Amino acid sequence: MFLIEWFDRAPRRLLALASVSCIGLLAFGLYLQHVLGLEPCPMCIVQRYALVLVAVWSGLAALSGRRGAWLLGGGLVLLTSAFGAFVAARQSWLQWNPPEVMTCGRDLYGMIEAFPLQRVIPMVFKGSGDCSAVDWTFLGGSIANWSFVAFVFFGLSALALILRQRRA
Repeated sequence: MFLIEWFDRAPRRLLALASVSCIGLLAFGLYLQHVLGLEPCPMCIVQRYALVLVAVWSGLAALSGRRGAWLLGGGLVLLTSAFGAFVAARQSWLQWNPPEVMTCGRDLYGMIEAFPLQRVIPMVFKGSGDCSAVDWTFLGGSIANWSFVAFVFFGLSALALILRQRRA
């Protein structure tokens, strides 16, 4: 009951909490990449962009004091979260059913040997890890699994916010 009241009385706090949570998840992803040395794959990069968008949409909606902005922000968070959850679910499926040949990305040296430098530089920003590899786990779940859980949580929270605000 307390949680439902929070959707009614504190939508700005809920949206701000979602934005801060996304920023925290992005910071943790950067920690895994730059401190632990885990290379993100292209699907990981897409999930990062989706997290950035969820943070932006929820943050902008939290800054507004209008119910219409909360509804719009919630709708954008819901759509972006659904897309992020889809990509995370697809990556999880690839991890559970790895293909015979890596089809998701190449390592940096393979790109440099196969392509001219003009094509290598943009490829580097797209990620270079293998999407089916499980390099890190927490409580038995991979990064993609936990990303899926986070996107579903953000999406369901946005849906609840939309439904509660439409009744108000």
